[in-house]
Amino acid sequence: MEGYKDIEKSIIKKYRKEIWSRFIKAVKEYELINENDKIMVCISGGKDSFLLAKCIQELKRHGKIPFEAYYVVMDPGYTKENKNLIIENAKKLNVPIEIFESNIFNTVFEIEKNPCYLCARMRRGYLYSKARDIGCNKIALGHHFDDVIETTLLSMFYGSEVKTMMPKLYSKNFEGLELIRPLYLVKEQDILSWKKFNNLTFLNCACRFTENCSLDNSDSKRKEIKCLIKELRKINKNVDNNIFKALDNVNLNCVLGVKKNGIYTSFKDEYDK
Repeated sequence: MEGYKDIEKSIIKKYRKEIWSRFIKAVKEYELINENDKIMVCISGGKDSFLLAKCIQELKRHGKIPFEAYYVVMDPGYTKENKNLIIENAKKLNVPIEIFESNIFNTVFEIEKNPCYLCARMRRGYLYSKARDIGCNKIALGHHFDDVIETTLLSMFYGSEVKTMMPKLYSKNFEGLELIRPLYLVKEQDILSWKKFNNLTFLNCACRFTENCSLDNSDSKRKEIKCLIKELRKINKNVDNNIFKALDNVNLNCVLGVKKNGIYTSFKDEYDK
């Protein structure tokens, strides 16, 4: 049996509860994939995006909803070694990728202030443009459960607001395009376990900036939050699940204020009514 078939089988069988079932639950619960969707699956070269690609392949092959999927790699200026690793993994996993170049790294390399923020915005713009060019209505990214929790705490601790990474959202700048996150309920520890079980090696960080310098401030804070959650799990093993549930269980009678569509409302506005 070809190696990629064993990898596919591991998703459906060995990691059915941890990965496949959670992937399917997110797709159904948040209505991420609909009939006749054309989805551009974005592959960065890391474990998350390649697992996403395989889950999408399995759903397309065995699911009841007809849709199309295109597996796209944006090359922002990878080294030859990193680019070759992505190509080799795509062959190993039987994912038919298309690579297009953006050379973003060259554009932002000389920028001293917030190069990672600018890089992320430019990457997103290139991906939306590519999706539009190939006729897709959705873009699938590989963000997982831990990304959601970390983003929530980052917003609270450093942004002074309660907000999270949504399972889907419409693009503000590209009309008709929607971003979806099908791995929304899959935990990173299970993705790492799947990777180890199949003896796979993916890109960890291919960023040119972090090769010769310390982490960007936002990345170091995410690492800080990741370590904090790890410590909190030692006290309460369900702490991350509780944080996630809290985002779906907000008691508006017990918050000082809320903001929707940029408009702020204080509890005082309704207090005496």
